[in-house]
Amino acid sequence: MNCEKVGSLILKLRKEKNMTQKQVADLLNISDKTVSKWERGLGCPDVSILTELSKIFDINIEKILLGDLNPNDVDGGNMKRIKFYVCHSCGNIISTTGESEISCCGRKLKAAIPSIIDDNHKINIEELENDYYVTIDHKMSKEHYISFAAYVTYDRVLLIKLYPEQSPTVRFPKLSGKFERGKFYIYCNQHGLLMNGK
Repeated sequence: MNCEKVGSLILKLRKEKNMTQKQVADLLNISDKTVSKWERGLGCPDVSILTELSKIFDINIEKILLGDLNPNDVDGGNMKRIKFYVCHSCGNIISTTGESEISCCGRKLKAAIPSIIDDNHKINIEELENDYYVTIDHKMSKEHYISFAAYVTYDRVLLIKLYPEQSPTVRFPKLSGKFERGKFYIYCNQHGLLMNGK
C-alpha cells in the first residue's frame, strides 16, 4: 500500500463529502490526528477499519488500497456498448454502457459476451397490436431456462425477467418502425448471452 497515494485519495474523498477530519475520525472512533497523518502520507489506515472507511466514502476497499479511482472516459451512455452482468449466485441482472467493476454476492462479475442466437435458441417475432410478441423456442425447467430477454434501441433498454417453468414469451412495445433497428438479447442459464444479428 502506497501511503501517499492512499492519503491523497482519502483527502479527495473527504472533501467530496464536505466532511472535516474530525467528522471522519468520529465515525471511525479514532483521533482526527490519525486522519491528518493518513492525508499527509505519513501512515496508512489499519486493515481493521477499511470496511468502515469504504462505507463512509462509498468506495471499494480495493480502490482505497490502490489509492486511485481511475474514472472511465465519459461515453455519453452509448447503447452500442451495452454490457450485461449476471450473478450466478442470486440471479441479479445488471447492465452498463461503459467499463465497470461490478460485484454481487461478494464476487466480481464479468460482462457476458454475446453469441449469435443459434438453432437451439430460436426466436419468432410477430407484430401484435402495438407490440412485438417474441416466442423463444427453449425449454424452461429449473435446470435449463432463459433468465431474461432484453430489447436495446439507440436510447433505451427494455428488460423482462423470466423464471424457470414459465412460458418463454415476452412482449415489447414498438419503439421504432422495425424490430431490426434494435438488438434483441436472451440469457440462457447454461449457454450465456445470445443476441440476434451483429
